[in-house]
Amino acid sequence: MVSNSEIAARLEAIEGDITTLKVDAVVNAANAPLMRGGGVDGAIRRAAGFEIDEDLQRIGHCEPGTSIFTFGYRLPASYVIHTVAPVWSGMNGNAQEERIFSACYASALKLADENDIDSIAFPAIGTGAYRWPPQLAAELALAAVVRHLRDGGRQTRVIFCCFAVVDRERYADLISRLAG
Repeated sequence: MVSNSEIAARLEAIEGDITTLKVDAVVNAANAPLMRGGGVDGAIRRAAGFEIDEDLQRIGHCEPGTSIFTFGYRLPASYVIHTVAPVWSGMNGNAQEERIFSACYASALKLADENDIDSIAFPAIGTGAYRWPPQLAAELALAAVVRHLRDGGRQTRVIFCCFAVVDRERYADLISRLAG
């Protein structure tokens, strides 16, 4: 069995621009109709170029908790995995919402395994327009990633790429607690 410290060694929290990362894949916080949005989605799509918009228009839809796969085009990352979080209802302890939110990470990592992706970067999915509380979102994200890696996920490097220092510190604290 993989130890918590071995898993923690594969995780990283950084403050930065996800569109500049040289990793196998970045994850995009998309919306269900795969229309160009703001925040992370807008930044990734602007940096990747019009081809990614054409791909997403052709695909047409992505259910919350699921993920789809495209090329990264003009990004330093070879691929983009697009996932859709549920919109936060404002009710703490909504188990169904939390399962769907966690499934965003699980489905993205499953696609990563299926496409031989060893390094992947996640933004703080759902914490912008979808209003997920940042601490809860980080805890659910880390738990889903740890579960995947413990179950044999192939990723040697999982980055939580945060736009703000407070978010990076939140993920770094969770990783450090995992390492013991």
